[in-house]
Amino acid sequence: MHKNPHMLKTSVLSLILLVCFLFPGLSQAARIKDLAAIEGIRSNQLTGYGLVVGLNGTGDKDNVSFTRQSMVNLMDKMHIGIAQINDIKVKNVASVMITADIPPFARIGDKMDITVSSMGDAKSLKGGTLLMTPLKGVDGKVYGLAQGSLSLAIPDGVGDRDSHLQVARVINGASVEQEIAFKLNGKKDLVLSLFRPDFTTAKRMADTINAAIGEGSAKIIDSSALGLTVPEKMWEKNVAEFIADIETLSVIPDTTAKVVINEKTGTIVIGSDVTISSVAVAHGDLSVTIDTAPGAQTQESVMSLPGNSTIGELVRGLNALGVRPRDLISILQGIKAAGALQAELEIL
Repeated sequence: MHKNPHMLKTSVLSLILLVCFLFPGLSQAARIKDLAAIEGIRSNQLTGYGLVVGLNGTGDKDNVSFTRQSMVNLMDKMHIGIAQINDIKVKNVASVMITADIPPFARIGDKMDITVSSMGDAKSLKGGTLLMTPLKGVDGKVYGLAQGSLSLAIPDGVGDRDSHLQVARVINGASVEQEIAFKLNGKKDLVLSLFRPDFTTAKRMADTINAAIGEGSAKIIDSSALGLTVPEKMWEKNVAEFIADIETLSVIPDTTAKVVINEKTGTIVIGSDVTISSVAVAHGDLSVTIDTAPGAQTQESVMSLPGNSTIGELVRGLNALGVRPRDLISILQGIKAAGALQAELEIL
């Protein structure tokens, strides 16, 4: 086998490849709080309709009727009479939708970040100021008030033409006006919900919690949830402390063997548990043989690997031969179709 140095240099520069080797022996433990959360303790979404003013002629056009009507309503609330709606020009004003997430256990007066998005045909929200806007939950109640100067966060060296100017952020742009009630104390049972359902991970969590807190503290409901029993001494005042004790426990999560391919960028992400069985591949001028019998490869093979080789070894070998990302993706898809790739193949 003869290798072309130029080809190798080109492959190093042009091949966009990311291989993640998560060897089981070297797997890192993660805190339970990074793998799961208590059911019911979550953020809630808030929305509101408002007006952005102070734009430099980049607001909605006069034919956006709801912006003009909103201006009339605003003037009426301020006891400023408007003879005719046509008297209002809105080129410095834009109608917007405001979205925010109110975190669990947020208290009155706490601050939230908000996102402001144009609803009309405004060219840009740059330099605008959001007027006071109530933010409502799905139940129609007001949980926050938003107001502030907009920030578009345009990167240095990037002009307005190359930026998206119809969406802006206001850091700490809203304050909590009403708390979302969630009572912990007095609860005897909780549900711990896994972010990535997996029976093995769930069992490891239950075993870890029972060993640290006490036998019977946790039991598996299914692959996505554990049932937690709060110790009797913590029912009244220390349920939060019980949750904190559980969150800091460490567990080694289990993962399924998977290969993720992004065909647009040529990026390939591979788990370490992925293996390939005996298979022979011919792709263009390239021939690859993977066989469990030593010496079974022919001299025409450009590359040979022993059976049960990891997919990482295959990819490294193909990369060294200068195989392009598109060809590599085709080879992996073919190996999967032949039933020799012992992993889930996910294409983005």
